[in-house]
Amino acid sequence: MLRRVLAAGWIAASLCCCLTTAAPAIGQLSFAPTSSAPAPSVAAPQQLQAVPQAQAIDPAQLQADVSEAIRVGRELEAQRRWSEALTYYEEALRRTPQQQVLEERLHLTRIHYDLAGRYGDNSYVESLRTMGRDKTLELYDEVLLKIQSHYVDPPHWQQLVDSGTAALMEALLDPLFLEANLAGVPQPRVEGFRRFLREKVFGAATQDRQAALNAAAFAAKSGREQLGLNETAVVYEYLCGAANALDPYSTFLSTGKLNEVYSQIEGNFVGLGVELKAHEGRLLIVKVFAGGPADRAGIRGGDLITAVEGRTTDELSTDQAANMLQGQEGTTVEVAVQSPGLQPRRLRVRREQVEVPSVDDVKIVDGAAGIGYLRLTCFQKTTSRDLDAALWKLHREGMKSLIIDLRGNPGGLLNISVDVVDKFVDEGIIVSTRGRNPYEDYNYTAHRPGTWQVPLVVLIDGDSASASEIFAGAIRDHRRGTIVGARSYGKGSVQGIYPLSTINGGIRLTTAKFYSPNGHPFSKVGVSPDVAVAANAAQQTARPTSDGQFVQAPAGDAALETAIHTARRQFASR
Repeated sequence: MLRRVLAAGWIAASLCCCLTTAAPAIGQLSFAPTSSAPAPSVAAPQQLQAVPQAQAIDPAQLQADVSEAIRVGRELEAQRRWSEALTYYEEALRRTPQQQVLEERLHLTRIHYDLAGRYGDNSYVESLRTMGRDKTLELYDEVLLKIQSHYVDPPHWQQLVDSGTAALMEALLDPLFLEANLAGVPQPRVEGFRRFLREKVFGAATQDRQAALNAAAFAAKSGREQLGLNETAVVYEYLCGAANALDPYSTFLSTGKLNEVYSQIEGNFVGLGVELKAHEGRLLIVKVFAGGPADRAGIRGGDLITAVEGRTTDELSTDQAANMLQGQEGTTVEVAVQSPGLQPRRLRVRREQVEVPSVDDVKIVDGAAGIGYLRLTCFQKTTSRDLDAALWKLHREGMKSLIIDLRGNPGGLLNISVDVVDKFVDEGIIVSTRGRNPYEDYNYTAHRPGTWQVPLVVLIDGDSASASEIFAGAIRDHRRGTIVGARSYGKGSVQGIYPLSTINGGIRLTTAKFYSPNGHPFSKVGVSPDVAVAANAAQQTARPTSDGQFVQAPAGDAALETAIHTARRQFASR
């Protein structure tokens, strides 16, 4: 459920993230808790609860489900719709976990998705052109050192090298890589080099960082000798393959991608002011930010982008089309936009600085009962300040209880999620982190001053992840409110951003795992609601609550209606 941040806005298809402090490098930004957030204390060892066992599934039905998932996924792969294939395989694995064949397809799809993103990134392409072999090997060594020093688990060197070799072998099948690096080279020669890699490099014993560096240098030298292949391009595949082998949330960040991450943290972008989602080979406008350039151009949520700069999405992959929307502030891009039931219209939209609100749709949804509502879209630097303003606005309008909507919230900064919980929980642990290094072990605790005592209902769904789960888990464990909706995503790890000295880029690494106040893990478990409502809300009925009562969900937004009904019951009981 990654949310890939683009200069054009946000495109849903990348992984959610909970960011915290990265270890020191000169000029590094720090995402540690600020003075306004509870200070971390060194965590005492605690007993962590086991992950519940999965329910028994009929083997024949399981095999049929997996086969169908592979069929659909391979069709998406054949059309090079990598964003959609990636999302599809991730969702299939959530339904049928621990299926090796699905995990393999997901891994290969991620290689191509990542490659498409890199070769559509001008800063990466420029580094390919200007960096020599020795400089790229120095960069690769720096990345390996960051992994060795900061990753949550000790590095498995052979696995990292094998992943780099696999990434290079897949790249040698990818038209983008071939066009950029091997145009005109006969396919039999390319296939011969792939066999060479399989026989001479893949699986070779690799015991330490120096051996990993030597393997990449050998592959680069061999590629140049056999194909005339740019050695920088080869080493980069080993670098990116190593980072991606760690887990779905760790990745290399080019200059452009690092700037995008910083923009996400700050809550502002240069772009069109839209949130995008790959949908059936098109780019679906999920949301248009009010007052932004797309909004002023008449683009609305639900519209489809069918062409960019005269090239249709039939001839472009959604990844390529999304990358073409990026650009410098003040420049323009031509898009063909189609509203439902209407013919496409061509618009030229200016790329501008866009502020992305983290608190949205603040309102009273039931005046008689005083039920307030707000949506938290992410946890960025401005969230705590924006939430304070929203709470006081609702207070002045007569708020007596509050619904906080976290549906679709992919997470954000760890310290900001702690700060937000601290507004509603007056004491005790908010979240605990555990890492390989002692400085990653913290108990984040609440502080009594300034706590809102308003009764809470928290809405979650399968796309509520990371920092959202920290919030929902703390509210659940402290019995501070009622959780309504569907089980959350289940991302229980913390990432740090480590700038690199070799280039103006960085690497995002998982440094710790986090646990709820009662010691519940989040990874692949998520937060289960007190009142469960089917995710495809429209004509569904909520299941019984813990006290055996049923909540009827009318047509429309069933989860929200259930949350309002729950808040009314809270109001009546008072």
